[in-house]
Amino acid sequence: MKRNFSALKDSKFDLLVCGGGIYGAWTAYDAALRGLKVALVEQGDWAGATSSASSKLIHGGLRYLESYDFRLVKKALTERGMLLDAAPHRVWSLRFGVPVYSYSRISRLQLKAGLILYDLLAGIQLAKMKHRYFNRDTFAERFPLLSDDGLRGGFTYSDAQTDDARLVLELVDGAMKAGAVCVNQCQLSHLTEVNGKVIGATVQNMINNESCEVQAQVVVKATGQWLTKSEISNKWCRLSKGAHLILPAALGDEALLLTARSDGRVFFMIPWYGLTLVGTTDTDYRGDIEHVKVEKAEVEYLLREANQYLKTQWTELDVIGSYAGVRVMRQSDAVSPSTVSRDWELKRTANGVFYSLGGKITSAREDASVIVDAVCAEIGDQVSCQTNGHLFPWAPDDFVAWSSNILAQGEKLGIEADCCKWLIRRHGKRVSAILRDVESNASLAARIVPSLPFIYADLIFCAREEMVEHLEDLLRRRMPLLILAKLPEGELLHIAEKVSAVLGWSEARVKQEIGVIVSSVV
Repeated sequence: MKRNFSALKDSKFDLLVCGGGIYGAWTAYDAALRGLKVALVEQGDWAGATSSASSKLIHGGLRYLESYDFRLVKKALTERGMLLDAAPHRVWSLRFGVPVYSYSRISRLQLKAGLILYDLLAGIQLAKMKHRYFNRDTFAERFPLLSDDGLRGGFTYSDAQTDDARLVLELVDGAMKAGAVCVNQCQLSHLTEVNGKVIGATVQNMINNESCEVQAQVVVKATGQWLTKSEISNKWCRLSKGAHLILPAALGDEALLLTARSDGRVFFMIPWYGLTLVGTTDTDYRGDIEHVKVEKAEVEYLLREANQYLKTQWTELDVIGSYAGVRVMRQSDAVSPSTVSRDWELKRTANGVFYSLGGKITSAREDASVIVDAVCAEIGDQVSCQTNGHLFPWAPDDFVAWSSNILAQGEKLGIEADCCKWLIRRHGKRVSAILRDVESNASLAARIVPSLPFIYADLIFCAREEMVEHLEDLLRRRMPLLILAKLPEGELLHIAEKVSAVLGWSEARVKQEIGVIVSSVV
């Protein structure tokens, strides 16, 4: 993945996509696979905002059954099934436990009915994927972290997990391999309009402030929370903030779906890179969309609600990291954002610009296919969608046999099994290049942080191959070290020096990059 701003200058594109999150990435990838000439620009880094601040789930949304949003759940569950098949390295099954307590807001009978419907909507046939009920003792043994005071039993059911930022990155890479020009750190300055029709845009290279005109028959804006910056699109949007905490390991290979005692909201406890991800909140957001931070009250809320269920209480001292993102939803008069539909909508203005509004990471592929259908209709080029069931760009042909072989190779090279498992999930078939680096230099098999499954060969590969422009790109989105570990300045310096030669950074540039991260934490 090589950044090439100049490639935007001298071409006329069928489609210019603005926004490098999950919706922009899927739209560019879909359009490129259909043979359209595509440009994708992102003002910051790929998945630089909400698309790297999700709950890391590919799921139908069990809680939406309570509001009778069956169509949304069915749509998402269908996509979940497809993604598990088309991207086994990128999307993997995750079993969730749902405890039933004497004080639970939803009864065992209601949960049972909901889970039967969830399985039916997913079309689940295999017994191991279907929901199950466990009595009090068996469920407590399965989830020993839970308080057994008032516990009556619990269910488990299947959903799926991903690394959201790397999902976006893989789609961008796939779009590039299909012929798209994709440039990060490239901001749309203004649209170019002739006779009431947009025919392109002026974009600015954020690295050197150079500007150029990009000609395009159609422009799609998939800019998430930045839709509120435009007078046209702001009126369509309602913003909701979701905060997450990273806490010490507390789970095995299964997650928990819990209900907040104070307000009845659903939240999750999820195993994540060997630690525990807790979230999310769901509150109206009217703050600065450029700087979305986790507030003290949100930390207190999540800890308080999690502790209602735990034998051993967490405190703020246990919080390793945190992050927050802003969801865009359709404007609504509902009092609580939790009751607003997460469904997606495509808008088109009189000047021909399309706007992607709302949606979920799970169903973004299907929504993007609707966007590209509309684009094709606009330019008179009716080509059908290619992404449904299409093997992901980094997916091997026979995942089971291939991954078994990679694990064996990794063991021979001295890579710990846990690290190798995450290499497979992070890089798919590209992991072979990382193994070759370790073969050439055995020291690259060492963990960067002893408690986390990231090795130096992974770090250097990401820096070399994944369009990294800043240290934060590398340590927050290529590998999420900044939220999974408390890295002192000396450790940041050590890591930056490891990749400085690959990135062509001087000593002054290294200090500058570290300074940006340190100042953002303070």
